[in-house]
Amino acid sequence: MTRPGRWIIGIAAALVAVVLIVAGGLAWWLPGDAQVAARVAAEFEQRTGVGLKVGAAHWTLRPGLALILGDLATVQKEPITVHRLVLRANWRELLARRIRVDEVEVERAVFPRASAREFRGRGDESAAPLGAFTMHPVPVGRIRFQDVTWIDRRGIALAYEGDIEFDAGWMPRRAEIARHGVTPPARLRLAREGDDANRWRTDIEVAGGTWSGTATVQTLPNQKLRLHADLVPRNVDTVGLTAAFGRQTAVEGRINGRSEVNAEGANPAEWLRVLHTRTHFAVRPALLRRFDLARAVRTAGISRGGQTAFDEITGTLDTQATEAGIVLRYTDLKGRSGVLTASGSATLLNRRIDGELAVDVVDGVVGVPLKVSGTMDAPELSLTGGALAGATIGSTLLPGVGTAIGARVGQRVEKLLGGDTAKPPTSRKTPAPR
Repeated sequence: MTRPGRWIIGIAAALVAVVLIVAGGLAWWLPGDAQVAARVAAEFEQRTGVGLKVGAAHWTLRPGLALILGDLATVQKEPITVHRLVLRANWRELLARRIRVDEVEVERAVFPRASAREFRGRGDESAAPLGAFTMHPVPVGRIRFQDVTWIDRRGIALAYEGDIEFDAGWMPRRAEIARHGVTPPARLRLAREGDDANRWRTDIEVAGGTWSGTATVQTLPNQKLRLHADLVPRNVDTVGLTAAFGRQTAVEGRINGRSEVNAEGANPAEWLRVLHTRTHFAVRPALLRRFDLARAVRTAGISRGGQTAFDEITGTLDTQATEAGIVLRYTDLKGRSGVLTASGSATLLNRRIDGELAVDVVDGVVGVPLKVSGTMDAPELSLTGGALAGATIGSTLLPGVGTAIGARVGQRVEKLLGGDTAKPPTSRKTPAPR
């Protein structure tokens, strides 16, 4: 489930009791719009610990009981806003004094990440008296949302639309969530396999390809929920994939491979905070943008910009959600072309990159060590400190090929002496040859 969807559910759940508590008095009185707006705001703050401004509230009784709320805004530095929220209650369940809302509709909402995080651990959920009402196993049957925007920690705003039908425990029976206004579509579909099975068919349509498989949920002895999914990406365009979510990629081509998704938490909302994925991938053919490996080897110095064409790039990508952002770790990277081959690893966090590559040139120069640093907007290739010194010696002894051989020898010596090639050198000056 997307982060916007998670907070839509949270706010809708907080309002469910309000609708039904007020609706329970319809046999004696019909509350006015101002009374309803005030009650919604008060109940929301009691349950979440965050104030709420309600611009408009209106009851309808036909064809069924519904509460329509307009221009909602939380009382926060960056408010969460909802243009229109409709909750349709169930008369049969009301008469049985059970809390149940058949459908929630959300139109034009904005969820800043920092504001959504303020809901953690706030409010008095244990208090919140429901009177003679009890909670239905499925308190909300369906949520439909249109043009709901999530603003991430970097200020990137992404709009979504979706339709989710729920079973008990907020588990989806069926779901469809898509990026709003994106072409080609970026869409997730879930379908539960059987009424009681905690297994879902998962189909993702994105960037002209698919990413499909199955997802399962297991209840652990500590009552936490464990999510596991096995998915297969087929012919997914890397540029289109990242562009659909407001990002850019250094590798241009189409992905095929296999992915695993794992998370564990007390509820589905917690999964996104600890989500881990692992993808074994192959991109063929592939274009490495912003990196000219051949030029970096020839110059044995700092290189920026350019590109490298490969027949194929393979490797493993691990992603881990953290409080500081999503960490991306590329390992076992291998690329080959008619001119050179390369291998290595890299780590990305908040678009800063740190990695190492070993480049083999077709003329027999093996394992030229390159350091990858900087940002994804302005990445930099260079030799490490020891390798750079070795390159200078090598070029003195044997110009051309000797530069690359010397760089390799310099790296070996640096590691034997305890140098840390994972860190950028403190100085990029070239020591004078002795």
